[in-house]
Amino acid sequence: MTGTTRSHDESLLRKAFDVARRSREGGDHPFGSILADRDGNVLLEQCNGYSSEGGDRTAHAERLLATRAGKAYDLDFLAGCTMYTSAEPCAMCSGAIYWAGIGRVVFGLSERGMKQLTGDHVENPTLDLPCHVVFAAGQRATEVVGPMLEDEAVKLHEGYWSRR
Repeated sequence: MTGTTRSHDESLLRKAFDVARRSREGGDHPFGSILADRDGNVLLEQCNGYSSEGGDRTAHAERLLATRAGKAYDLDFLAGCTMYTSAEPCAMCSGAIYWAGIGRVVFGLSERGMKQLTGDHVENPTLDLPCHVVFAAGQRATEVVGPMLEDEAVKLHEGYWSRR
């Protein structure tokens, strides 16, 4: 864990886990994200969109949420916001978070842990590239906290990737 934790981080991360559960129950990949302001008020939530977006391999919950956030809020506001996400953002999603201007990310399952779960699954060929590496290459700061509650995050994926 690299960043500083806040009192509401665990409860908001668990809300992102709830979104991931709803995503799975709705027939999509088990990923979910929420955006909260600096006081912990939830502004947006997003399920994964792989299936619901017609097989769009780029419709990750984090990327979709970053796009929505970037359209809805200005850079100054987003710099104080946190994205809570069930799994560590991949390189693509990290880029989207960076370009949207979201200043903080809290995640459950690490990208390395995700790769161990999915292997070389055709629907999730996970990159073992930590999001903090992508953010560090940028010109604006993005704080990263995670993995957090990783055991709970792993449970969201139990039995999912082996049946597909």
